[in-house]
Amino acid sequence: MRGWDDLYPLPVPPSWVPGAAVGILSLHFIQKLLFPYFWADLRYLLKVLTYGLRVEMYRLQGRVVTVLDKFVKLAEKQPHKPFLIYEGTIHTYRDVDRRSNRIAQVFLQHEALKKGDTVALLMGNEPDFIHVWFGLAKLGCVVAFLNFNVRFRSLLHCVSSCEPKILVVGADLLGTLEEILPELQKDVSVWIMAKDSTFPSVHTLLDKIETASEDPVPVNRCSATNLKSAVLYIFTSGTTGLPKAAVISNFQVLKGAAGLWAFGATSEDIIYITLPLYHSAASLLGIGGCIELGATCVLKKKFSASQFWSDCKRYNVTVIQYIGELCRYLCNQPVKEGEKNHKVRLAVGNGVRNDVWREFLDRFGAVKICEFYGATEGNICFMNHTGKIGSVGRTNFFYKLFFPFDLIKYDFQKDEPIRNKHGWCEKVKKGEAGLLISKVNAKNPFFGYAGNKRHTEKKLLCEVFKKGDLYFNTGDIMVQDHDNFLYFWDRIGDTFRWKGENVATTEVSDVIVMLDFIQEANVYGVSVPGHEGKAGMASLILKHNASLDLEQMYKQVVTYLPSYACPLFLRVQEKMEMTGTFKQQKFQLVDEGFNPSTITDPLYFLDNSKKAYVLLTKELHEMILSGKMKL
Repeated sequence: MRGWDDLYPLPVPPSWVPGAAVGILSLHFIQKLLFPYFWADLRYLLKVLTYGLRVEMYRLQGRVVTVLDKFVKLAEKQPHKPFLIYEGTIHTYRDVDRRSNRIAQVFLQHEALKKGDTVALLMGNEPDFIHVWFGLAKLGCVVAFLNFNVRFRSLLHCVSSCEPKILVVGADLLGTLEEILPELQKDVSVWIMAKDSTFPSVHTLLDKIETASEDPVPVNRCSATNLKSAVLYIFTSGTTGLPKAAVISNFQVLKGAAGLWAFGATSEDIIYITLPLYHSAASLLGIGGCIELGATCVLKKKFSASQFWSDCKRYNVTVIQYIGELCRYLCNQPVKEGEKNHKVRLAVGNGVRNDVWREFLDRFGAVKICEFYGATEGNICFMNHTGKIGSVGRTNFFYKLFFPFDLIKYDFQKDEPIRNKHGWCEKVKKGEAGLLISKVNAKNPFFGYAGNKRHTEKKLLCEVFKKGDLYFNTGDIMVQDHDNFLYFWDRIGDTFRWKGENVATTEVSDVIVMLDFIQEANVYGVSVPGHEGKAGMASLILKHNASLDLEQMYKQVVTYLPSYACPLFLRVQEKMEMTGTFKQQKFQLVDEGFNPSTITDPLYFLDNSKKAYVLLTKELHEMILSGKMKL
């Protein structure tokens, strides 16, 4: 009897098929072993290229499409979709478009604003921040976002540096306005978000908005002709001195707005923004990112750790923004039942420590942490699209082709890049810390700072590897490992980071030496266990026969400095150590920290609960280290 196989013989594959199958499997295993991130890198690179090609296609067609243009189109396309949710109130795309039109009409009627004029905005997180921003943008104005934490002298500096025609102030910041109004330049017209005013020569906006037309302003006012033209000034402390107004172009706004999309967010997402809108993270990545997606944003007046997850559940939030401190605050909250019972799937931000990153994932569930790196005024950005804990991003051969950068050797004592005998900078090896610099060219421009050519030039490095080359100095020390992951290591220059903000040591010392009993102040940052960044500390030299007035010291710093810049620790010394180049010596002071057991000099601590500087005892030092004392 014939067998089944004789009746229906199985087809014999060609002789090359088994070999091909083995070859494909081998390639797969080799790729997994030697190039484990190949596909993830390729997907990310294709996204970056797709977005770049889209912008380039618009340019070739003679069209300049801005984020504002996209918003206006969305207001027509999806007028009833929520754009902003604030304190339970929904503002649709049409609502925001029409109210911003009203604001544009008010300024069109009452102020002689020309296209390209600057208007400074001093407001907290509220819908009218966005309405005023968009309304002024529709008039073709450059909008300067002022940090509402900055006080008196520094705030006056910020206003004068961007040379605004108008200053718009939020209703909750009238106290700050009162401080600076007598010193404000007389040619700056001041408007407040109120219906009446007690200030002389100050205009009110809310009453005029109510009667203004909702009609769009003439399109020629807001139409952009160049992606490289300035549209915003966002202030950054950079590496030295008082805040500087970083020039933000249409091109940079577009790049920032693509961030959420690049990390995988969609139009169905609901984004929760608790960071201040004067920051590029909240305004460009957050609000701009929402517009790029056509998504919904939940805006919070101020971050609240206790309300964070209840807000996420209430509004069905799927994407959150963070800075490292924010994640730590959430992890420090008392454990509650159902903490993983939410819809958040992406967390986008920077500055989270490895231990906090792990604790956050363990405690709050399968949230993809999307860490990135980018300076407000910078021309380089990294994105950790693989979720590698601790890394700010990845690079590869193709990424460096489009966004050329290097890590170079740096002399921390001289506070400058190391150059060899030929005068060229030298690259560090993988695994070594080096200063991050990025090449400035037509595709990756650096737009500098408003009204400050000297500071713009100081951020550039010339003749780095060859004659004629030009690089942007990020001021950040980074490490690239053997798998091409990048890690933030430290800041250079007279600055440190605390509470998610850059603190310029020269600004702090300038405020302190205004006191009549202070001869000299050396300000630096010290590490505190369990906290991101570095806490401010000031080493003080008293004038001859003068004594330290702690009460005056406290009043001085809280009056003239943002809360995050007030030194937490004071150290009184007999003499100031100097470097060989006659700069204040900081390295030894940083290493010694604030330990009263090893430091014989008098030490003091800023106790916010007592609103005073108090003697730093061994017991108080232990409380700070254990986390019992809130900083």
